[in-house]
Amino acid sequence: MRIVITGANRGIGLELARRYLERGDHVDAGVRNPAAASELAALGQAASGRLRVLACDVEDDASVRAFAAALGDVTVDVLFNNAGVMGKWLSLADLDFEDVLRTFNTNTVGTLRVTSALLPHLRRSTTRKIVNMSSRMGSIADNTSGGAYAYRTSKAALNMASKTMAVDLRDEHFTVIALHPDWVKTDMGGPEAPMTVEDAVAGILALVDRISRTESGGFYHFRGDTIPW
Repeated sequence: MRIVITGANRGIGLELARRYLERGDHVDAGVRNPAAASELAALGQAASGRLRVLACDVEDDASVRAFAAALGDVTVDVLFNNAGVMGKWLSLADLDFEDVLRTFNTNTVGTLRVTSALLPHLRRSTTRKIVNMSSRMGSIADNTSGGAYAYRTSKAALNMASKTMAVDLRDEHFTVIALHPDWVKTDMGGPEAPMTVEDAVAGILALVDRISRTESGGFYHFRGDTIPW
């Protein structure tokens, strides 16, 4: 299979690339600055040409179009829209609206940019899976603590985008899900997170392998539990 992963230079994205390469798959890794992606470069040395590290800034239309063009005429089986930012955690009175817009642009609009640009590649596949990295913090029903306006709203909007993609692409036999990877020890999640990257990605791979078209349009924890919208 051929896997495309955005935000693949660290954390969950990097571990996804590592695991898929270990399985023998081909990986196209989208990162803002390929020259600085040293850990990906190290993976590539042992991957026998199965890894390509390509520039992709999901916040920028031209960068995403160039990324799609650089893929060439390959078939993409699974797309992980993994690139994301946390945004500033500020009170309602102190919100930085430029930061709110940037967070929304990355987490929500960035996913739309990449998916739209890669539709021709995905349509060549019979697998046609799109995995949008969301968060339980985007669940309206689960919000009991408030705060984190930029991050919460961007992920709630991403959930709606995921559901809409699933509806619009249903007749083409796509599987589209919003996925909560748990609170993971990454640069974004911080050192106090209870879940290791390795355990989270093992669960993500197992879910993505078994998820079917009948489950498209759902919001899932990586263990397979449905999360309320």
